[in-house]
Amino acid sequence: MFVLIFFSFYCGFWLIVELRKQISCSLQLSNKTDNYVAFKVKTTNPKKYCVRPNTGIVLPRSTCDILVTMQTQKEAPPDMQCRDKFLLQSVKANDGATAKDITAEMFNKEAGHVVEESKLKVVYVSPPQPPSPVHEGSEEGSSPRGSVSDNGHANSAELTSAARALTERLEAQDKSSEARALITKLTKEKNNAIQQNNKLHQELELLKRQSCKSGGGVSFMIVAFIGLLGIIIGYIMKKS
Repeated sequence: MFVLIFFSFYCGFWLIVELRKQISCSLQLSNKTDNYVAFKVKTTNPKKYCVRPNTGIVLPRSTCDILVTMQTQKEAPPDMQCRDKFLLQSVKANDGATAKDITAEMFNKEAGHVVEESKLKVVYVSPPQPPSPVHEGSEEGSSPRGSVSDNGHANSAELTSAARALTERLEAQDKSSEARALITKLTKEKNNAIQQNNKLHQELELLKRQSCKSGGGVSFMIVAFIGLLGIIIGYIMKKS
């Protein structure tokens, strides 16, 4: 047995799933506006899940229940990882619209329709372990109760705790991803700064060498000129 949780930042629902059994749960849509709202539910694994109804109309200030059924599973995934996702689309419909009036064009964003979307992620979570059975001689009236009741529904407190733990884990993963992205960005900026510094250092060394060469040439010419001038003056003085 394992827990199947449909998680979203907007809504979430979960199932206690038993192997080799078909399990269903209900997702309630709430329309808090004064408009008729059309909806459509999509899944990345339509062979595994059955959604009824997958399209419909939610009347103003009312709700609509959607039944999600997962087909029989023979075994749990070994790594407890699930890539299945659901997409809930909703769009404003004309007053008095019914399910028969829903068309695929209504959910086409490219046609200019304002389509609201909510993504739901499916996550497998191991169920909490049931408490140890009651020993003989326990107080009369107390009966052993596991974490899952006979009808397949989980204890609400345990499910809430599992959902909270899952939320914290996903938030931690998001923060860790942001931190890694920031570190990568800072590392790239540091490497760019080092490269710029090395380039400036090389250019400075080149300028120093050119300055030394230029300065040496000028000094030699001055010395040669002074020497030639001395020879000319000495020659003139001898003749005089």
